[in-house]
Amino acid sequence: MLALERDEILVAYVDKSDTFARTLVDHGTFGFIPGQPSAYTQPLYGHFLTAVYWWLGREWWTAGGAQILAAVATACVVLAIGRRFLSPAAGLAGALLTTLHPYLVWHDVHLNREILDQLAAAVVILLTLHALERLDVVRAGALGAALGVSILGNARLALLPVAVLALLAWRHRSRRLLGAAAVLVGACAITLLPWVARNASVVGCVAITTDSRALWKANNLNTYDVLARGDWIDQVPLPPGAPPSPQDAGAIYEETGRIVPVDECEQLDTYQELVLEFWQEQPGEKARLAGQAVGFLWQPSVMRTEGRSEQGGKVDSLRDWVEPLYMIPVYALALAGLALAPRRFAVVAVTMLGYQTAVAMIFAGTTRYRVPWDFLLMLLAGVTLARLLERRRHGVTTI
Repeated sequence: MLALERDEILVAYVDKSDTFARTLVDHGTFGFIPGQPSAYTQPLYGHFLTAVYWWLGREWWTAGGAQILAAVATACVVLAIGRRFLSPAAGLAGALLTTLHPYLVWHDVHLNREILDQLAAAVVILLTLHALERLDVVRAGALGAALGVSILGNARLALLPVAVLALLAWRHRSRRLLGAAAVLVGACAITLLPWVARNASVVGCVAITTDSRALWKANNLNTYDVLARGDWIDQVPLPPGAPPSPQDAGAIYEETGRIVPVDECEQLDTYQELVLEFWQEQPGEKARLAGQAVGFLWQPSVMRTEGRSEQGGKVDSLRDWVEPLYMIPVYALALAGLALAPRRFAVVAVTMLGYQTAVAMIFAGTTRYRVPWDFLLMLLAGVTLARLLERRRHGVTTI
């Protein structure tokens, strides 16, 4: 797939972190414009690309090859989860299902940050399961650091430590829990601190990302109709007189060399206030958007939007037919796996997938937001497949 897509990887539908990485390598500034630092995206993927570009150069094979290595690492972590907490057969099946997921086969060689989101998510699950098994300072600290890295990759995971602490409280009812929880929160905070301090110093506000305009695009009176007709939130009309975003200013600079002043922190506050007003004044519309988001998140076919990559071509056919043919059986096998898997793993899987669903209801739902956590479904499906194989070997025809 990397060879087939080599002409598109660096030029079509790339994450804005690519611009941040190029600007940092060429000019020493992590942002859209040389000399103007920005916090308009989460930093993890941008720094991953920076390391690749600085060391090997910005080529299709360097970026794509690095992402393939990240995908291999994800498969290895998924295998480790399955072998340790399910069974060797379930782990192997889960890792293979994760790796052969049609959407990821295409997606994981393109410049999108979910490649690191799924690796970070798998590490968080592995460490969470270890902490549920036996809680100590070392395990709590490692889990907290992993949660911090996950948040640096995806700000929508900012409340994930709360879900993890709830799981630990469910499993461990002792004084040791309080100390371990403090270590976990401290390790997470220490991991986030350098980036947050950087933003406070050079951007002017305490934030993981200043891109609250994306949250507003997913929460206003126009959003439902825009998504229902096949557009994405980027096509939601902006408020009258809206100033250019940092990304808009970066595009203007790239085209004309002109620098447009932008106050990221003011825009952060403004759009957050608009979102809160929408939730308070339009609860019915927000409920309708939440239901739409859940449907888009969990539909077995890939969400189709106008302006999507490879629109109208073979990739669209894969989205419409191959992906649901793959995911519908996975959903069925995973549902059966919930009853067969060890209770601890089943509770973790439901909690984490529930968290992603809740976040989609707040923000927006689409396939690319779900796939970093699909490995949980694959592992549950692997449990069912392993049980079927075992029963077949012993001549039993039912699960």
